[in-house]
Amino acid sequence: MNDDLVRAIDDKRLVEFVYKTGGTRIVEPHDYGIRRGAEALLGFQIGGERQSGAPHGWRHFDVDQIRHLRVLERRFAGTRADSAQHHRMWDTLFARVT
Repeated sequence: MNDDLVRAIDDKRLVEFVYKTGGTRIVEPHDYGIRRGAEALLGFQIGGERQSGAPHGWRHFDVDQIRHLRVLERRFAGTRADSAQHHRMWDTLFARVT
């Protein structure tokens, strides 16, 4: 379990990281847990790069592909409560933003 992700979700703080071999992303972390046997993060990307599609929006990240994770000082409001949020079914849920 990644304590930094849990802390970021609990404190509603943005995270910044490099995903796979791409560039830096800035994300509101919303759900973090184990899904289909692997650690995963559901987040709303608000900045940075993306290999395809829009640079902003809901994303599912495999935690083992996250590098250089930093919890930022900047906070976000919490749940977006929109129909696109699609909270996933989790095998184990470590943290969820409220």
